[in-house]
Amino acid sequence: MSKEKANYFDLVYQVVREIPPGRVCSYGVIANYLGLKSGARMVGYAMNAAHTLRDVPAHRVVNRQGLLTGKHHFETVDRMQELLEAEGVRVVNDQVQEFEKRFWDPEKELGF
Repeated sequence: MSKEKANYFDLVYQVVREIPPGRVCSYGVIANYLGLKSGARMVGYAMNAAHTLRDVPAHRVVNRQGLLTGKHHFETVDRMQELLEAEGVRVVNDQVQEFEKRFWDPEKELGF
């Protein structure tokens, strides 16, 4: 992995660590917060690499519609949902319920 990519992944992980239990954020919003408006895919790559890192709550990152699109990168296909439900997030058919209420925006919560 290039040094630039590793540094970007670290920035993504810093933001993801701030997502509180019971809340979710999207790949694109994290990318926007980091100044990369078209970087949602890169955030996805970082999340795919984060599932073995115990201090990065990758299960709290979903797509812009609240779908668990990263679930296949966990130990089991149900693990992402299990982790979210353990935090009080209801998931039906891979969709976070009350998505707007559960959504965490780093710009509002962390500022610039």
